[in-house]
Amino acid sequence: MSARSLHASATALLESWRPIAGAEQSLREAMLAFLGSAPRGCLREHAPGHITASAVVFSHDGSEVLLTLHPRVGRWIQLGGHCEEKDETVADAALREATEESGIDDLYLEPELYGAQAHPITCSLGVPTRHLDLLFRITAPAGAVPVRSAESTDLRWWPVDALPENADVLLMPLARRS
Repeated sequence: MSARSLHASATALLESWRPIAGAEQSLREAMLAFLGSAPRGCLREHAPGHITASAVVFSHDGSEVLLTLHPRVGRWIQLGGHCEEKDETVADAALREATEESGIDDLYLEPELYGAQAHPITCSLGVPTRHLDLLFRITAPAGAVPVRSAESTDLRWWPVDALPENADVLLMPLARRS
C-alpha cells in the first residue's frame, strides 16, 4: 500500500483500457504520459494534478445510477474522490469512496476501467489543480438504500435515461453505457 502500488495500478488500468471514442483514446495517452512523469501523481499532494478514483454506481438491474449533489461543484456527479496511501490500487480507492459516500455495503466493482475524465477543480488543496479521474462501474445489491454522507448535499438514484438537468455532462454518456 503505497504511492508506488497506486501508480502501478493506474498505469496498468490505462494500458489495458481500450476506449471506444477518439477523445477517450487521447485522454488515455495524456494520462499515461502524466503518470510517466509523476511517480506520486496518484496522491492529492501532487498539486499540478492527480489521479482520482470514481464510481458510477448502478442499481442491481442497471436501470438507475446513484449520483451525489456535490457541494463544491454544484452539480450531480458520480461518487468518488482522492486515492489515499492506504489504498492498494485505484480500484480499491473507488470502492472505498463509493462505500463511504453511499453508505451501501456489498457493492460489486467491475475490475476493468469503465471510463476516464479530466477536469480542473480547486479541491481540498485550496489551489487550482486538475483531477484525472479513473472511473469504475459498480453495482449495488438489490434493495440498496443510500445514506448521504457529510461530503454530499444530496444523494439519490436517477433513471439512466432521465438524469437531472444539472448533471455533469461528462457523466451522461457513461451512465447510458449500461
